[in-house]
Amino acid sequence: MNRPMLIAPLAALALSACATVSPEARVRTKLIDAGIRPPVAGCMAERMVDRLSLVQLKRLQSLGGLGTKDVRGMSVDELVHRLRALQDPEIVSVVLKAGIGCSIAG
Repeated sequence: MNRPMLIAPLAALALSACATVSPEARVRTKLIDAGIRPPVAGCMAERMVDRLSLVQLKRLQSLGGLGTKDVRGMSVDELVHRLRALQDPEIVSVVLKAGIGCSIAG
């Protein structure tokens, strides 16, 4: 097979892989959509993606009502209640630590 003919499909595949959105970018976007300031959302997304599995991130994404509600209007108790409903203590710990740490950091 001719090398240029082989390289073109491989290059297209590589470019399409680069075009996919990273889990961190998706988490950051969802946090911003929920009303969290972009710098804090970026910090939280980085920490959450490093500490949670993809399965846990998907479970967190399904958190009822957060997609339509600005988290700035939620009490800490309400947020903790919703996180605990996922029945995964690691998710609760990671999200709260990321939120507190990133909010303090700026």
